[in-house]
Amino acid sequence: MPTTRRTLTLALLLVAAGSLAFTTGAAVIDGDTDTVADGDLAVQPADGPNGRYAYLNDDDEIAIDVSASNPNIEGPSFEGVNVGATGRIDDVFTVTYTADEYARVWIGDVSENVTFVAGGDSIEGEANNVTLAPNETVAIGLAFDSRGATAGARLGADEFSIEAEIAEPAEAEATGGGTVQRGGDGGPTTAVFSPAADRREFVASGIESGGDVRFLADGMSLARGDVTLEGIDLTGVRTERVELNATGRPTPFANESALAAPTTPRSLAYLGLEYDFAPDAVDAMTVRFSVDPDYLDETGIDPEDVTLYRRTDAGEWTEKPATVVDDAVVEILGLPEDRVHFRARTTEFSTFAVAAHAPRFEVTESSLAPAAIDPGDETAVRATLRNGGGAAGERAVTLTADGDPVANRTVALAPNETAAVAFDATFETAGEYELALDGAPVGTLLVGDPGDEPADGDGESSETADGSDADAGSGPTEEPGGIDFVELGGLLVALAIAVAGLALFRRMPRS
Repeated sequence: MPTTRRTLTLALLLVAAGSLAFTTGAAVIDGDTDTVADGDLAVQPADGPNGRYAYLNDDDEIAIDVSASNPNIEGPSFEGVNVGATGRIDDVFTVTYTADEYARVWIGDVSENVTFVAGGDSIEGEANNVTLAPNETVAIGLAFDSRGATAGARLGADEFSIEAEIAEPAEAEATGGGTVQRGGDGGPTTAVFSPAADRREFVASGIESGGDVRFLADGMSLARGDVTLEGIDLTGVRTERVELNATGRPTPFANESALAAPTTPRSLAYLGLEYDFAPDAVDAMTVRFSVDPDYLDETGIDPEDVTLYRRTDAGEWTEKPATVVDDAVVEILGLPEDRVHFRARTTEFSTFAVAAHAPRFEVTESSLAPAAIDPGDETAVRATLRNGGGAAGERAVTLTADGDPVANRTVALAPNETAAVAFDATFETAGEYELALDGAPVGTLLVGDPGDEPADGDGESSETADGSDADAGSGPTEEPGGIDFVELGGLLVALAIAVAGLALFRRMPRS
């Protein structure tokens, strides 16, 4: 694009008395415009309080007038700027670049008393240009210095010019704290803007059909410095121009659910993407991110367990497996070597979660046998454990009785692997015990019978069936059939034990 000039009218009058308070407003593209640079630049009053100092004249050219002659100024008392004053009027007019390339824009020199500024800095002269991406807007204001001037003087020249040229260098500063990169060998031109540490705005133009685009995010924060975005690559792009905005958060975005998946992964950070192209206009996207190795060590995360999930339109999460970038590749690409780098490929775009798989052990089956024992005897607990998480792990599984540890086993399982474990435990004290395995109930164990009377009774003498004292006489009494009372007593004791055993069996809960 050749350099294009357009002469415009400026009037900034100086008055001796009075005061003027200037406010700022946001620049918005809307309504009639003055076009310059072969129509590639659209100039118009800013949409805000200070935009009243600019207007389109009868020739549809932008005019700036900070005096009572401005048709937008209401009130005959307003005459201009005070003598001996300095100040700045922000966002008076805007310039928007509408072509598909990238352009440098600046204002021709006016005078030593008036300076055109953008973002508080001078935009006068080629050395102070701003680089605009396609459809990017810059708001321009005025800084004035009336010290040494006299009342009635006109500050500045009667004209100023807006100039622009194609951003030819391979890399140039862009507004918003970003960079413009012009692709070599006919490749696309990309721009990366950094409005904040956790935001990036990516723009690419001049893309050949089916071409690739590589954006560098340079460590955009996803979860402070623990997790950062290093770049986004698009492949198979079938549109000439793409825009992509990225935002990082350590926690879920507002009005969106947290990461939830069957393997219960641990979320580390979230990445939100907004884009202006049709999803089918891009074959695939590669998300490149990195993690601080100290953070991995502190949290006990194996790099091989780090992955990426995408949130679907239905609110579900699907995994997009991530791979660790080899150290040699990191060195070749010039990536920070003090971080662990990852890449994940997706064919769909929305909100993503950087996550880590973790082992998740659960008891799927358990049994207790026998469920009733005498004090000092042993019972056995059998159980099946499953690792339902996405990572292999090792875990100590503990058997408890009424919450107190009784025995434990260490089990190592791969993802989705199961294992049988057995615990043998002895209980010396009679009572009922609630057994659990890692908090999962196993059953109730009955040890002895807490309601039993002492085996020798209460010390009183017993009587025979006819009421006589069983202890009377000096010897046993022979009964017909050859069974004496001593032997009969033994049978009765055996019968009593059998009956007690039956009662115990009936009271025993089923496992």
